[in-house]
Amino acid sequence: MTTRIAIAGAAGRMGKVLIEATSKNAAAILSGAIVRPGSTLIGADAGEFGGVGKLDVKIVGDIAEAIHQFDVLIDFSSPVATLANVKICAAHNKAIVIGTTGFSEAEKTKLLSYQTQIPLLLSANFSTGVNLCFKLLDIAARVLGDEYDVEVYEAHHRHKLDSPSGTAVRMGEVLAHALDRDLQQVAVYGREGQIGARPRDTIGFATVRGGDVVGDHTVMFMADGERLEITHKATSRLAFANGAVRAAIWLQEQKSGLFDMQDVLRLR
Repeated sequence: MTTRIAIAGAAGRMGKVLIEATSKNAAAILSGAIVRPGSTLIGADAGEFGGVGKLDVKIVGDIAEAIHQFDVLIDFSSPVATLANVKICAAHNKAIVIGTTGFSEAEKTKLLSYQTQIPLLLSANFSTGVNLCFKLLDIAARVLGDEYDVEVYEAHHRHKLDSPSGTAVRMGEVLAHALDRDLQQVAVYGREGQIGARPRDTIGFATVRGGDVVGDHTVMFMADGERLEITHKATSRLAFANGAVRAAIWLQEQKSGLFDMQDVLRLR
């Protein structure tokens, strides 16, 4: 079975790479590309924009124009646009893969409410390597326990809007769960001045922005006499795009519910 995929946020950095990844996957076909209303790309051929040659798929400015052309929507747009898109997908029984980050708690609650209607796959990062890191972090935190200080470092390109990254936050959530802590209570997102000794149960986050860094993440487990680091470095957005397409193909076969890449990769 070939999965018909539409890309929301097609004009963005990830959108262009998703067009490439979809067109190169033998089990998928690009059947829609959606950009913001008023974009100068509306009417252009999505394949030519994505650098893969003419595909006879016109870029549109409204998901309603493509809603009957796809089986699964891959959405890497913005929180507001994603919430509007998932509402339409639910009304037409379409599955959706979401890579958008930066949702407020209220927006995320609204987003997750649609899992009772359609298959909803939400992931902070679609890289196979990063998702393996999530599994390794869970194992490491459970083995090392409270005897090690835990810090999360991440670096991204200068254009990234949210901080810390969605992947870093997810790493923090995995760590907190494994250590039986409440991340909202123990997360530290910045340090300055006379802050005193580091409380053992905190989980620190350090953020770097600059250049064209695709995505670097390192979690450090530090104790007296030793340090364990688990690191992932992405050198191309294709790592994320290929994972998102793989997720979309898998999601087409699912019924309503909430899923993530751990389900796709059978890492649970």
